[in-house]
Amino acid sequence: MEEKGLTPEVAPVAEQQVDNTEVAVETAVETPQVSDAQAEDSQTEPANEYAGKSKAELVEMLATALAERAVQQLRTTVEAIKINFYKLHRADVETARASFVEAGGNGEEFTPESDELEVKFKGLISDYRTKRDEYVANIETEKENNYKAKIAIIEEIKELTNSGETLNNTFTTFRELQNRWKEIGIVPQEKIKDLWDTYHHHVENFYNFIKINKELRDLDLRRNYEAKLVLCEEAEALMLEPSAVNAFHKLQKLHEQWREIGPVSLEFKDQIWERFKEASTRVNKRHQDYFDGIKEEQERNLQLKEELCIKVEEFLNQPFTTRREWSDASDAIAEIQKVWKTIGFAPKRENTVIYERFRAACDKFFEAKREYFGGLKSELDDNLQVKVDLCIQAEAISESEDWKAATDAIIELQKKWKQSGAVARKYADDVWKRFRAACDKFFERKAEHFNNVDSKFNENLEAKKQLLKELAEALEDKANLTFDKIKEFQRRWSEVGFVPIKYKEAIANEYKELVDKIFAHLRAGEGERRIERFKERITSIKDGGKGRIGSERDKLFNKVRGLEDDIKVWQNNIGFFARSKNADALVKEVEKKIAKAKAEIAETIEKIKMIDNN
Repeated sequence: MEEKGLTPEVAPVAEQQVDNTEVAVETAVETPQVSDAQAEDSQTEPANEYAGKSKAELVEMLATALAERAVQQLRTTVEAIKINFYKLHRADVETARASFVEAGGNGEEFTPESDELEVKFKGLISDYRTKRDEYVANIETEKENNYKAKIAIIEEIKELTNSGETLNNTFTTFRELQNRWKEIGIVPQEKIKDLWDTYHHHVENFYNFIKINKELRDLDLRRNYEAKLVLCEEAEALMLEPSAVNAFHKLQKLHEQWREIGPVSLEFKDQIWERFKEASTRVNKRHQDYFDGIKEEQERNLQLKEELCIKVEEFLNQPFTTRREWSDASDAIAEIQKVWKTIGFAPKRENTVIYERFRAACDKFFEAKREYFGGLKSELDDNLQVKVDLCIQAEAISESEDWKAATDAIIELQKKWKQSGAVARKYADDVWKRFRAACDKFFERKAEHFNNVDSKFNENLEAKKQLLKELAEALEDKANLTFDKIKEFQRRWSEVGFVPIKYKEAIANEYKELVDKIFAHLRAGEGERRIERFKERITSIKDGGKGRIGSERDKLFNKVRGLEDDIKVWQNNIGFFARSKNADALVKEVEKKIAKAKAEIAETIEKIKMIDNN
């Protein structure tokens, strides 16, 4: 509703022949009626009511809504379900597209398979639109009939001026006509002003004609004034309505009631109208600001998405020549895609265009990556053959009982494995599991052999049970429990040596449980507890030979390398948004990841130092 439409007609000249009382007859307030589309479903629903639902659930919810609710109450529901359904549907299509491209297909040739749920959903949407169109058509017919009925009432009011009845009967008939007028619904928008001008013209003529006595007319004017005061208060209270949209719709109903109420005394006419108009202006401004805010947010989203498109398109011009460069670029684009998913809708007219631009750039990059790795197939096949040969050698050695020589041989094979290069992803897990199984088999046989042949293991078991008893007693006597005392227990535990293999896990779990309780009591930090546990682990595996210690050190070293690579990628991602004033939250999130990774690196390096010092 525009403020310029809220101007009352200039008060008519007072009729001096009716007890010298001035009667202000107001014309129609030129406020736009709520359109049928806007009138539908004025009760808003929570935007997240349908989030997390599956496509099948959304289809069922739409079918239930169509069956149980009136069509004029469904617009918000249908739009919310439709947005969530096609968000899931597009995600399914993009997943299928990604799988198609990953399998070697051309992204531009991808055609999604028919979705039975989408077919059913479109059918329900079609049913809704048919019902809505029928409803709107009925409303338009009703408006026209209402218009004709009000024209007939105007004609009856005109006839009253020619009536020969008594004043009381004439005034009673006039009141009945006014009540009938109020009971008739809305009329076509384009006919409102002329209709109300004509109506008030003949109402004024009627007042002039019947020369109603001053007392009765003043009572009527005062009653109208009081009714309009109530409407002013209700309009002012709309600023407390949580929903700007609901407040706007309620205001339209108040304006309809305002028009139905008769004139007020001329001395109050401008005053009460200005009060009602001022409240209306505030509600209208709030309504406009609400939609302006949505528009501004969508414009910001469009700007962010354009920046992401530019970032992806910049990768298309980079001359990547190594697997590492392609991998780093893929990770960076994956991060950009994650950021894209966190950004809301762009303006409707640009939303599809910007999405197609982003998807095309991503598809083009991954197509180029696929072509590059296709050229590496021969190298990957050669690496696979080398790894298979290493598996065969490891499987042969796993049966050996020459423990020293076999251990050295297995360690040498593990070194060669690390140097053998990458293989195709579809073979990587299987060939690695085969090699690891052969190595594990040998070391398990070796451990079992030494556990079974050493008669001292039973003595070790009894010694560790005694230590567990002492630990339990120390835990009960919390007053004397210190870190130094716990470290002394750990030293004694590590000096005891192996126990029979069938008791190994149980005794270790009992020990670990007691130590964890003690550290929890001492409120040691999580990092310190991990270090202490790692010390125990070093002690337990160092008797397995340098191979196990070396393997553990290599694993930790590789973890540090991996975390350092992650930090480089994240720092590069920060550069993507450093120049964007709207990406502060994203930058902070990446900085948190970097800080966490650096803490892990520091802890892992500490573990490596512990291995080197043992």
